[in-house]
This record gives sequence, structure tokens and C-alpha cells, in this order.
Amino acid sequence: MDYDFTEQQKMLKTNVREFLEKEVAPIVDERDRQGMLTREELVGYLKKLMPFGYYVGGLPEEDGGMGLDHKTTGMLMEELARVWAALNGAIMIAAGAPMMMQWADGESRERLKEKFLARIQEGELIGAGAITEPNVGSDAVNIETTATLDGDYYVINGTKTWISNGTICDVCNALVNTDKTKGPFGISMIMIEREVSPFKARELHKLGMRAFPTAELSFEDCRVPKENLMGDPSAGYKRMMQGFEVARSSMAIGSAGIAQAAIDASIRYAQERKQFGKPIGSFQMIQEMMADMIAETEVMRLLAYRAFDLIDKGVRARKESSMAKAYACEAAVWVASKAVQIHGAMGLSEEYPVERYLRDARMMTIPDGATQIQKLIVGREAVGIRAFVM
Repeated sequence: MDYDFTEQQKMLKTNVREFLEKEVAPIVDERDRQGMLTREELVGYLKKLMPFGYYVGGLPEEDGGMGLDHKTTGMLMEELARVWAALNGAIMIAAGAPMMMQWADGESRERLKEKFLARIQEGELIGAGAITEPNVGSDAVNIETTATLDGDYYVINGTKTWISNGTICDVCNALVNTDKTKGPFGISMIMIEREVSPFKARELHKLGMRAFPTAELSFEDCRVPKENLMGDPSAGYKRMMQGFEVARSSMAIGSAGIAQAAIDASIRYAQERKQFGKPIGSFQMIQEMMADMIAETEVMRLLAYRAFDLIDKGVRARKESSMAKAYACEAAVWVASKAVQIHGAMGLSEEYPVERYLRDARMMTIPDGATQIQKLIVGREAVGIRAFVM
């Protein structure tokens, strides 16, 4: 794999960074403390960032997208996570709305395009994905939420929790059980449109990424048109597992963005802060920490981009995406912790951003499969023996 960016990608990276530093960075600390983004705020950011390739960049050009590969999309996510991890997460999940065009096929795809494409092209449709449940986290094969066919509708009953963007989404792609007798082949993906099929949402407050909307969703006899079933009803679980490869690689590169922000803040502080009559950046132990932080962050990038490269080539990246997520998310916590240490007492203060980086990094180790699950996947791929069913 060629790990270098093309000249076009480098130019995009530069332009995005300049825009984010000018338009987003100045308000992040204060806005993040206020809690979740509203739908109107997120739509506003989408409209500003879409010209760079966020949200619709992965769509084909004929659908109003840019046809970006995963490597380029990963680069965009890293830049945004470096400035504001919560916004990066919200936009990454919101992009589930345009991505449903990719999941559907044939008549289903054309129907979705006719109904939603114009809103997507305007940045007006917020997506969410609903998999996790109160009794089902890593054990996704045992989804409890049911979808029972009743004439022209599926009737949805169940509860989903820790659903990113769940509080503000317009459409929610939910994993449901349509036939419990078939095990994983009875698990389907269905698109639930909030205005047509209302459901309840309760915001969940978190350690980090406080501006990233996260909710518990309750479905009580929620009637959803049967044509909203996404593709083959027996393929929902398989589709989810393939989607996890992209999601886990994205979590890894987002973690690299947080780690880079911690490094950048530490460099600035080490150059400005003086002790014993000289900048602390001249102290050997500070430089040692910096060198280790930089090396760890480079490894995060290499693992994430290797996984993206395989996905772009149409190759399954189970092991590589899980390895990237396991390593990068834990390493980001370590890097952010070292940044706090370099800042000393000020690292504990909200006057400096490194305490936010540490909280945000800690959030990355659990969603889309906790670190321990990722290690079991890598182990399974290596020895060919399952430690669990997934």
C-alpha cells in the first residue's frame, strides 16, 4: 500500500484544516460544555462542511456525491476529530442517511432516491444506526427488538440504547429480529422514518463527547411500511458486520485525530511554559513523552489507513479493522493522558483543552465493539477458533 496522500488529497487536507481552525476551533471548548448539538446546529455544520466531502462525499457523483474512497474520507474524519471529536462523530453517524442508498438495491434504491435524495443533497437528513440494546451489546446476534409483519407494515417493539444521533435523527436504520427461528439469518435492517413512524428518545449524558447526541430509543407498536426493509431480510446481520469494518476503522482514525490534537496542544504548552528559567520543552523527560506520543499516533494512522486500503480494494478487513480500533482507541487515551501530564496542574483545568481530549479519547474504546471484543476478533482470525459467536 502507498501510505502517501496524492497532491489532491494534500490540498484537500490543507483546505479543510484551515477552514476548521478558522470557523470551528474557536467555539469548541465552550460549545462542547453546553451538551448535545441540536438538529439545527448539526444541519448548519453539515451545510458548511459538505463542499469538502463530509456527509455525502462517499456517494457516487451521479447522486450528488464526490465518489470519495475510504482513505480520503478517513483523512477528513481525522482532521475534524482533531478539532472537535463530538462533531466528527455526529457527522459520521449522520452520513448513515446517504449511505442507505448504497445498502439498498434495485427498486428499493430507486424508491429511496426519489424520497430522500434531494434532502440528502441539501444536508437536511440526519441519520442514525440502532443496534445496541439494554441486554445486547457485543452479543449482537441475540437482538431482542422484533419486527412483526402485519399487512403492509412491520410492527416494531423493543428498546435501543447508546444510539448516536438518536435524539435528533430523521431516519434510523435499526437492526431487528424478523424471525427468531433463523438465528442470525432472521435479523434484518429496517429504515424507520421518524415523521412517519414516531418513536421515543431519551438523551443519555456521557463522560466525553458531550455535544454528540446519544439516546435511548423506545419502539412501542411502531408501524413501519414494509418497503422500508433494507434489501434481503436475511442479510441484516451480515450487512451489519461488514459495516463494522468501516466503523471500526473510522473510530481508529478519529482516535488518531484526538491524539494529534493532544500532541499539538502539548507542543504549544511546552514551548511557552517556563520552569527553572527555561521552557519545559527543553527538559529531556518532556521530550521523551513527546517522542512516544508522536510514535503512537503514527502507528494509529498506519493501522487505520491499512484497513481503509483493504476496504477500498473490496477485501474484507475483519482483522485489520479490529486491530486498528483496539490499538488506536487505547493508545489515544494514553497519548491524551501524557498531554495532561505535560500540562501539569493546568491539564486538569477546563482552561486548557487536554482534559477534553482525555475524556473524548476514553469514549472511543467502547462503541462499535469494546477493545476486548476487538482483540478476540483478531485472535479468532489468527488461530481459527471462536472465543464467542459474532
